[in-house]
Amino acid sequence: MVASTHWLASATGMSVLEGGGNAFDAAVAAGFVLQVAEPHLNGPAGEVPILLWDEYAQKVSVVCGQGVAPAAATIDHVTGLGVKVMPGTGLLAAVVPGAFDGWMLMLERWGTWSVAAVLEPAIYYAEHGVPVLGRISATIETVERLFTDDWPTSAATWLPGGKVPAPGSRLTNPVLADTYRRIVAEAVGSTREAQIAAARDAWYRGFVAEAIAEFSATTAWRDSSGEAHGGLLTADDLASWSATVEEPLTFDYHGHTVCKTGPWGQGPAFLQQLALLAGYDLAAMGHLSADYIHTVIECAKLAFADREAWYGDAADVPMSDLLSDAYNAERRGLVGARASFDLRPGSPGGRAPRLPDYPDPATLALGLPGARGLGEPTIGPVASEPVVAADGRVRGDTCHIDVVDRHGNMVSATPSGGWLQSSPTIPSLGFGLGTRAQMFWLQDGLPNSLRPGIRPRTTLSPSFALRDGKPWTAFGTPGGDQQDQWSLNFFLALVHGGGLNLQEAIDAPMFHSEHFPGSFYPRRSRPGVMCVENRIAPDVVAELRRRGHEVELRDPWSLGRLSAVSRDGEFLRAAANPRGAQGYAAGR
Repeated sequence: MVASTHWLASATGMSVLEGGGNAFDAAVAAGFVLQVAEPHLNGPAGEVPILLWDEYAQKVSVVCGQGVAPAAATIDHVTGLGVKVMPGTGLLAAVVPGAFDGWMLMLERWGTWSVAAVLEPAIYYAEHGVPVLGRISATIETVERLFTDDWPTSAATWLPGGKVPAPGSRLTNPVLADTYRRIVAEAVGSTREAQIAAARDAWYRGFVAEAIAEFSATTAWRDSSGEAHGGLLTADDLASWSATVEEPLTFDYHGHTVCKTGPWGQGPAFLQQLALLAGYDLAAMGHLSADYIHTVIECAKLAFADREAWYGDAADVPMSDLLSDAYNAERRGLVGARASFDLRPGSPGGRAPRLPDYPDPATLALGLPGARGLGEPTIGPVASEPVVAADGRVRGDTCHIDVVDRHGNMVSATPSGGWLQSSPTIPSLGFGLGTRAQMFWLQDGLPNSLRPGIRPRTTLSPSFALRDGKPWTAFGTPGGDQQDQWSLNFFLALVHGGGLNLQEAIDAPMFHSEHFPGSFYPRRSRPGVMCVENRIAPDVVAELRRRGHEVELRDPWSLGRLSAVSRDGEFLRAAANPRGAQGYAAGR
């Protein structure tokens, strides 16, 4: 079974499984196809966190394909440029591209196919073209002026014939196809593992690293600060980094063990929400009742407040205290009958929380004249607010892939970053750099303060769950700060929804809070605001408003892009999101 956010990726994954590959081979091939099919949502210089189940080892592992800040990326250096908040676009916010090594590490350790075989579909689509999604066309149209006026290398790549590609037309990227062909040509060795090592060398110590380093050092481009900046990435930064394998963080909830990444991502916020909700009888409240939604939203506010105060790539994040029974029993006392409008991080183990000094967006340069708001490609649009700002800023979006094979191996992966609108295209490679460093704080002493060689606190959050100790489901969604709300809604629907299956749980009306500060430039928060699809019952909406929530109704089928696969006894199952009409699940 394969489920993903784009039908071409799902079809690619199935072709690998039918050709004898395993779940890890299929996920890698599908991941590279997503870079071509959804270039506005992820790219070759992005990142990928992966959760996987190894049926042979009977073990869940995390593959961290999240790159780190360059050696030159210090707070003093960046603020010395006159920058108060890391920009959301351009070269300055680039970290080491992690996706390629993350995919290659999984392929090497758990896969069976060669580099050439897993890259073949992506090379084909990059050369021959993919159908232009309406979202791709709209994104390029929004940033057309940025490309033509300020980023001519991006105009050459994404404005074929000098025009915005129309929905349904064919979009090619022959330079990217050549880049991956050269990777394959240099991936030589006497064994499959040696070939993969050579491919990783070509990227991180060879021609790709050289092109990235030269582009970063010799060019400067206008970014969302309104000024032109060069990059900080060097060849040494790429050469000294590699993807890693880590243990997952886990929490047991109603017979299920949920697995997430460490607090260098926001994934533990899912676990914290479960730890809080464990003290309530959600099933008795009734799925999507006012009591149910109010309780879930208020617990989300508390968990994400802790994310703001405590999460980052640091050794002293107090996760054991944050997930402890005593801490969560105390925190549950803050959940009242009415909506909270405060950001209330806790004091795990008696530690005093410290929140960043959040910028006032009104004081920030917002890039190009006429740039309006931030938008979120997987969130129903707010009136007068575009999906992507005219200077390329987004509130973050991405893709997702889930796979389960005939052996029982399972993968949940959330590739992201390196969007076509994030950074100028490197002309010799066919892609731009990611901007994940925008998530760092330029303030000392915070878990997520900018420091050389550490990972930004990403929003990327694949999920895996065991049921009664046995592997059960791999799932996830794009959506920036909403990922661990929409995924949680899906999981709770499976557990407390009265027998909903995978597809029914995905199809159920979605909701989320925008109460806490966003992870993306310029860190906007909307205290008390709850967004719900207008398929939620009107009497429930009225009751939520009576309890003080600022409820915003969004279009039906507009929130989230979930996909999932599962092992259910002797059956394998999969489901994909109908929202956006491009997700797809397949199997046989």
